[in-house]
Amino acid sequence: MDEQAVWEGIATAPYERALELAVVEGNRVHALVFACRRTPSGWIKETTRERVVIHPTHWRPWPSKD
Repeated sequence: MDEQAVWEGIATAPYERALELAVVEGNRVHALVFACRRTPSGWIKETTRERVVIHPTHWRPWPSKD
């Protein structure tokens, strides 16, 4: 994943786009290992469309496979 991309606050996360999400625990940022998508009803996994019950604190664009 693109370690150079800047983490943004979760309140600014766009809808209907593949995103990398993270949670902060203590003083560490833990990124999820799968892409997520914000929907009006909550977060889902990008590939399976399963609901993900998390409370992320940060986001950045999911890196493309170019």
